[in-house]
Amino acid sequence: MIYPIPLAENIFWIGVNDRRTHLFENLWPLEKGVAYNSYLIKGHTNVLIDTVEASKCDEFLEKISRVLGPDGKVDYLIINHLEPDHSGAIRSVITKYPELKLVGNSKTFKILEQFYQVRDNLVAIDDTLTLETGDWHLKFFLTPMLHWPETMMTYDPASKILFSGDGFGSFGTLDGGIFDDELNLSLYESEIRRYYANIVGKYWNPVQRAAKSLENTDIRIIAPTHGPVWRKNPGWIQEQYLKWSRFEAENGVVIAFGSMYGHTEKMADYLGRILSEEGIRDLRIYDTSRTHLSYILSDLFLYRGVMMGSPAYNGGLYPSVEALISKILNTGIRDRFLGVFGSAAWGGGGVKAIGQFAEDIGWEVVGEPVQAKGAATDEDYGRCAMIARGMAKKLLEKQDRVG
Repeated sequence: MIYPIPLAENIFWIGVNDRRTHLFENLWPLEKGVAYNSYLIKGHTNVLIDTVEASKCDEFLEKISRVLGPDGKVDYLIINHLEPDHSGAIRSVITKYPELKLVGNSKTFKILEQFYQVRDNLVAIDDTLTLETGDWHLKFFLTPMLHWPETMMTYDPASKILFSGDGFGSFGTLDGGIFDDELNLSLYESEIRRYYANIVGKYWNPVQRAAKSLENTDIRIIAPTHGPVWRKNPGWIQEQYLKWSRFEAENGVVIAFGSMYGHTEKMADYLGRILSEEGIRDLRIYDTSRTHLSYILSDLFLYRGVMMGSPAYNGGLYPSVEALISKILNTGIRDRFLGVFGSAAWGGGGVKAIGQFAEDIGWEVVGEPVQAKGAATDEDYGRCAMIARGMAKKLLEKQDRVG
């Protein structure tokens, strides 16, 4: 999409797609790529909202020129978020438009100087101030720790567009369409949740504070810095964020296991079979050595039931299970049911460590943990069946209470 796309009269999307970067933040797989969204408000005074990642700078500057013409100038750059995937083109923009003023809050400018050594032409705002440009009267909502200290959102009362920074974003490139009503959202839903779970999920309290500050604002369009622009149904993505921030979940089960020689994996498969017999239709079984933890974490935001299995490894957890548990603890997911299983040879430690994790995070353990010595016996499988049936009962009881 080489041309700018209008959001409203004189307001343009000038973002770019990135299909070459393999890892977001050098951590999270980008199998479907990612979009970096930036926006330009055109008038007697021209306002740029965020930039893009440095590798896409030439394409980005070309789009600005297509809107403003070769002799046009950018008067203001509003910095909603300074993470380099959105600020990477700042130096190039300043070089081309040396008179522009940079708009941000006090925390913005500290990070701006640290990253880019920029100290001049700064306009400080807070959530009580409006940027009056003659054409535009832009308002601001400070949203600290959503998901950096300086993050904020910009709102145009005339068009009722909320430029939301990383809030309400998604992984995935924008293929053809940029608006929610131009796209098949079923292709994006899992990437929207994976983005939330891994980038925003830890900051559930700031999400709720931001929602509170926005609740009396008339929002027609939400324009984030990643993923679809929410034109048809901006309320949907707001509802999802609130649901996830409250750790609300559906009655499915995630079975996540590590296995060296297949013994723990066989127990995982058996648990899945019993859960299916008990009527659990939404079920995901993940080998933590093969599936990146970002996908597993995403489904942990979706489903209430969790089964976690590990062999003993050097007297503790299998490394890939340990990595998943560390991420869950860091994110702080609440209100889940947990079944614990695993195997050991001459010693133990994996099952015990999962039990300690449950205590640390406050999840309710269902049934008695099962630890097989070597290959699971019929007795071990029988105990697994008890856990699975107990899990199904818990989920169905929860469903009845909610219903």
